[in-house]
Amino acid sequence: MNVISPANYVIAPPAVTTLPVQGSDKLFPVHRIYCIGRNYAAHAIEMGHDPDREPPFFFLKMPDQVVQPGQDFPYPPKSTDVHHEIELVVALKKGGKNIPLDKALDHVFGYGVGLDMTRRDLQGEAKKLGRPWEIGKAFEDSAPCTALVPAERIGHPAKGAVWLKVNDKTTQEGDLNQMIWKVPEMISYLSDYFTLQPGDLIMSGTPAGVGPVKKGDRLHGHVDGVGDLKLSVD
Repeated sequence: MNVISPANYVIAPPAVTTLPVQGSDKLFPVHRIYCIGRNYAAHAIEMGHDPDREPPFFFLKMPDQVVQPGQDFPYPPKSTDVHHEIELVVALKKGGKNIPLDKALDHVFGYGVGLDMTRRDLQGEAKKLGRPWEIGKAFEDSAPCTALVPAERIGHPAKGAVWLKVNDKTTQEGDLNQMIWKVPEMISYLSDYFTLQPGDLIMSGTPAGVGPVKKGDRLHGHVDGVGDLKLSVD
């Protein structure tokens, strides 16, 4: 194997983003973060879109935008309308192309609870101009996540409550069985367009009730069978 010394780089290579694994001292290396849009019918309606089962679409966040478990969310610059979106996170242990639907779950390492934090005002401006969403979605600290729970321990959750409370008041509420595109379908569909890799995360969409946060807010998100994500907005 060709071992590359740090002296061979013109600048220091970036650190690998990782997430802890519940019940283990080993770490999960994060490669890419795929996010599916409008994957709950009620959320599609609240965002002004038709909830019919149209082909899924995805956008990306960057690995180094993950907020580690136990850390808080810093309110981002250039926005006055930052929204919470609670989601089931799917972590892949192996990748591939053109993954058959009936084999898709074999690629899953485990699951977590995540937040797709969104600069809604900047996303809205981008939509009006027909531009990509990254300025509203892929900013620093936009992807808080819990430790991952291995699928060998909890199985593959396909139903169960998904909710978020802000300052102890429930704002988002749904069920995993309400996802328009299920986890195996997301994996199989993505693999037709991208070569999926070990370490990829998929944020599986959010139920209705998304809304703004402000500094000082306390957020508590939950996915049945997976866990709880708690943080404050700094």
